[in-house]
Amino acid sequence: MKYQKWNIASPAEEDVQGLRESGYPYLLSLVLSARGVRRPEDAAEALDRERRLTLSPLLMRDMDKAAARIQEAIVSGETVAVFGDYDVDGITSTVLLMDYLKSCGVHCLRYIPRRIEDGYGLSKPAIQGLWDQGATLMITVDCGITGNEEVEFANALGMDVVITDHHECKGELPNAIAVVDPHRHDCPYPFKYLAGCGVALKLVLALGGESREDALFARYCTLAAIGTVADVMRMEGENRAIVSCGLEALPHTDFVGVHALLQEAGLLGKPITSVQIGFVLSPRINAAGRMGAADLAADLLETSDPVQAAALARELCELNRERQAVEQEICADAIDQIEQMSADERNALVLSSERWHQGVVGIVASRLSEKYSCPSFMIHLKDGTGRGSCRSYGGFNLFAALESCADLLDGFGGHELAAGFTIPEENIDAFRTRMNRCVRAANGGEPPVSSLDIDAAIGTPAELTLEQAESLSELEPYGAGNARPVFALLGATAETIQPVGQGKHLKLRLSKGVSHFDAIFFSVTEEECGITPGCRVDAAFYLQANTFRGCTTLQLQLVDIRPSLTPSRSEADSLSLLDRLIAGAPLTAQEAMRLKASRSQYAACWVALERRLRHGKAKEDRLPYLRFLAGKTGGCEGFLRSALALEVFRERGLIDLRREGDQMTLCLLPIQKKADLNACPYLIRLEHPETR
Repeated sequence: MKYQKWNIASPAEEDVQGLRESGYPYLLSLVLSARGVRRPEDAAEALDRERRLTLSPLLMRDMDKAAARIQEAIVSGETVAVFGDYDVDGITSTVLLMDYLKSCGVHCLRYIPRRIEDGYGLSKPAIQGLWDQGATLMITVDCGITGNEEVEFANALGMDVVITDHHECKGELPNAIAVVDPHRHDCPYPFKYLAGCGVALKLVLALGGESREDALFARYCTLAAIGTVADVMRMEGENRAIVSCGLEALPHTDFVGVHALLQEAGLLGKPITSVQIGFVLSPRINAAGRMGAADLAADLLETSDPVQAAALARELCELNRERQAVEQEICADAIDQIEQMSADERNALVLSSERWHQGVVGIVASRLSEKYSCPSFMIHLKDGTGRGSCRSYGGFNLFAALESCADLLDGFGGHELAAGFTIPEENIDAFRTRMNRCVRAANGGEPPVSSLDIDAAIGTPAELTLEQAESLSELEPYGAGNARPVFALLGATAETIQPVGQGKHLKLRLSKGVSHFDAIFFSVTEEECGITPGCRVDAAFYLQANTFRGCTTLQLQLVDIRPSLTPSRSEADSLSLLDRLIAGAPLTAQEAMRLKASRSQYAACWVALERRLRHGKAKEDRLPYLRFLAGKTGGCEGFLRSALALEVFRERGLIDLRREGDQMTLCLLPIQKKADLNACPYLIRLEHPETR
């Protein structure tokens, strides 16, 4: 079980039915209702995808100044430098803006920092180098909002600077010709969640003018879509329009490097969704920046030569394989460190090492945040200084937290969900203490709990069809604020479990009633899964189409699986019978016989409780109620008698038992004297079953 808690939404049946009667398919109606979209007219609005960007780019503060200065450079034939970032958003932003400027006849210089040698953001040596090459104007994309000192350096040289960025702003803005960032406190632009490539796209639209907006959007929406998905921006408003149109245009894009990458990744000619961008294309582009070769990815996206594009795409995919191997080593090392930490240090994971590859620590931080359900801070150490990458969990605001620790840091930047920072090595312990305190305060003092949000449990398995799954594409594109739908199948049977992919993944066959489903569980081994054939399970999953040898079938892509917390029909009948006994309702002689247990059965149940609680690490334990009962003795009668034994122990003052939904908390109580189980009114009632 990967998640400690499943949050399963329960959409109202009348809302689902109302949408179905309006023509929406069952699964789509289920998801919309679970997400608060209950009326047909609201569903139509929620599913609508704009075909163009309707907000004028000139609504952004300083956009007019930026466009005017760049137009001046175009007319006068100046050399213009584009300064980008080394992640996917920064690379696509750089290529997008340079492609437009070159189409205007501008002599362009490109600068993307090397992650390890140069670090994040603007730097004086880089600016000096661009000035020496003749640049009189520098435009930043996806960076620069915190580069106050570097902008002053450029000004002193005589170089003008236009900042375009989407990261959070600190108190004082850089002294640039223009600072275009929707997060400026004085920026009236109504949509605040554009990626860096979204802001760069808006700049190009402002430069081209209103008459060319549609043509320019059609050319550049694919690059902007890739950067927007990769940077995990909120998938609403203008981002939804950018990504929807970009996905549709992807097979026909003029950028031959994109086609070469699709070919090398095995996606050419196949339907491309935001999932493929996020998990297939983006990691390959990102690998270049992480492994210190961001220019390789930019060269791929810029080239118009198909032969060169194919060679660069192969090189990029090889870099990604290297990145994966390095990532696995760092992740294993980090987990070893975490295992040595106290509970107080696990609210926020602050980890450091000189052995780690600086370019890969950010993606490992993402993995750790997911695994341990808390923010993660991975720090690469060199010569007494740490360069850190951090990722959020559960909506924790990283930027605000780093601001509260600014006195311990040499610098930081980013946004709420992902950020970077530099820190003196001697401050790491104090930073760890303070950051754990911040996260504890944000969580109300409670320890972090890994939780999975599920749109709905499927009540009618027969409704899980390929046609129904394909109807969910209307919800695309997926991303932050519009997650890919997750469903649950409760009380299913795991018929078969088979390792595949050299034991790295699992293939399962699940059934419920007369319905049978193939399932795949990626990156989970048999041991980690903890499920055996024949077990009743609850499965959480995405729905996907799986094509094999020309045949397309429905497949469940598992997100999590657990021993079922949903009672079977016989278990539900047993619990109902127990409730009647405790309530004092009359029972038949046959029902009383089902409930009666021998002294040895009570003794066995008590020994199991003592072993778990008295001799374990905790005096109190919280565990699934049904799983505990099912594990005591075999068969439905054993289940029923174990449930009765717990109630008898509680009534006799031997245990404290609290049930909350499918969970129970057990605690052994101090025994003052020997308890007489036969004096329990429940057991007395069993001797006279047909009376109250």
